Amino acid sequence: MGIQAPYAETCAIVGGMNLTIETEQEGDGRWIAEVPELAGVLAYGATRDEAMAKAQALALRVLAEQLEHGEAHPVDLSMSVAVE
Repeated sequence: MGIQAPYAETCAIVGGMNLTIETEQEGDGRWIAEVPELAGVLAYGATRDEAMAKAQALALRVLAEQLEHGEAHPVDLSMSVAVE
């Protein structure tokens, strides 16, 4: 299996906030997933799905921290993944 080209999906995590999960396979076979809208939200996984799941979980943790510290306003929470 060759290295996969970068790929992006849109993930609506909160209210009207749409976050993008970009994935790419590294030269060593690992996958990396990043949410560019949230600084520092990137995760590695053995598979693309594992990396995406870890990035989604980390994005939720970052948003929760922002809410706890008054850096974001509470909104209704919903999550969906749509392939572009």
